[in-house]
Amino acid sequence: MKKINAPISLETIRALRCGDTVFLSGRIFTARDAAHKRMLKAKKLPFKFEDSLVLFHAGPIMKNEDGDWKCISFGPTTSSRMDDFEPDVIERFGARAIVGKGGMGKKVVEAMKGRCVYLAFTGGCAAVGASMVKRVVALHWPDLGMAEGVWELEVENFGPLIVAIDSKGKSLYKSGTR
Repeated sequence: MKKINAPISLETIRALRCGDTVFLSGRIFTARDAAHKRMLKAKKLPFKFEDSLVLFHAGPIMKNEDGDWKCISFGPTTSSRMDDFEPDVIERFGARAIVGKGGMGKKVVEAMKGRCVYLAFTGGCAAVGASMVKRVVALHWPDLGMAEGVWELEVENFGPLIVAIDSKGKSLYKSGTR
C-alpha cells in the first residue's frame, strides 16, 4: 500500500507499478464527456490545472446546504467513454493520474507512457468514495449540470485505488502484462 499526495510528482508516478494499491490525498478534479469536450475547445480554463493533475472520471451527486456543497455519492464512471479526448487532455494539461473504472484504450495508454497512471476505483462504492471527500473547493461549468460539471475537490486517503495501468504501459486489463 502506498500513500500519495496531489500534486503528484513525475518521480512518484514513475515509481508506481501495475497492481500497486494507492490511497490518494489532495486536490482532484472530476470530468466526464461534456467537460472533456469543453476543456479541449477552451482557450482559457476557469480553473488552474498543474502538471500534477488528478482527473477522476465521475459524476458525483452533491447537495447544497446553505451555500456549501456536500458530497453524497462519488463513484467512477466508465473511462473508455473518454478515449477520444484523453490523449489530448494528458498532453495539454499534464495529467499525472486518471481515476475511473474499466480502463482506457491503446491511444490513451500510449499517451500515458512516462507521465501518467490509471487508477481503478471499484464501481458500486460511491457512498464510500463520498466519505473521503473532505471539501468541495468549487464547481466549474455549472451549466453542464451536476454530473458533467467539473468539481474541484479535496480528498483524504481516497481509495483503495489500484494502479491498473502504469506509466510503462503495463495493464491489469491485458493478460500477461503485469
